Amino acid sequence: MASDRKENDGVECIVRQYINIQVTVATKTFLRYKELNVLIESIRKYYKDIKIIVADDSLNPERVNGSNIEHYIMPPAQGWFAGRNLAVSQVTTKYFLWVDDDFQFTSETKIESFVEIMEAVPELDIVGAAVNNDQFYFKLVYESGDMEEGGCLSRVFNTVHQALPSYPHCSLVDGVVNFFLARTDSVRRVGFDPVLKRVAHSEFFMDGLGELLVASCGNIKIGHQAHVNHNTYSEYRTQKKTDERRKLAHHFWDYNLFHLDC
Repeated sequence: MASDRKENDGVECIVRQYINIQVTVATKTFLRYKELNVLIESIRKYYKDIKIIVADDSLNPERVNGSNIEHYIMPPAQGWFAGRNLAVSQVTTKYFLWVDDDFQFTSETKIESFVEIMEAVPELDIVGAAVNNDQFYFKLVYESGDMEEGGCLSRVFNTVHQALPSYPHCSLVDGVVNFFLARTDSVRRVGFDPVLKRVAHSEFFMDGLGELLVASCGNIKIGHQAHVNHNTYSEYRTQKKTDERRKLAHHFWDYNLFHLDC
């Protein structure tokens, strides 16, 4: 029995070393250092040596402590997608795992399960999973219109294209939640539009439509920390009417005059 445990520990150590070589954990933070530190502590509980990259556009940056952490300070309030671009630009591994700064690793957060799928299906570019058992995903559907009205690109939530062969918990989709493993080179080809500062997520997958093959798997999970109200954070995070109009105008031109979510 003791020899079996020793052998299992050895195998687990080899797996962890392989993950450290292949994967970087990346996140973007703004003002939420308490949540960020909880995230880092949870990562270190399960992956004590994996590299962590933090893009930070906080108003008054604080020091982020810990080994093998790269903390990149940005000009204040540059926004969500600018931070993602910075974080991904510094990744040197084949894959990166994207997480929000208020997530929390659990015993069900298995990076090796992501990597196994990506290595077995090399056509895949992104594999998303579940946050607190919520497997958020969507399919993009385009309906052509006339010359005057244009077409319509819509998100259809909780709808898949088809099952991913050999992986019963996974399906092919067009977009996933902010918890995903991605091929670094594939995401860099698409990039994140820095014009989108406050509320943006689906836009990345719209930009990647036809470029990225995406799957969602319900058997890999991460936790979400309890919500804490941050007045200043909420002020910046909440999309104002002017922001919404600017975003829609940007969509109108950026997506070849398609009308989105009509």
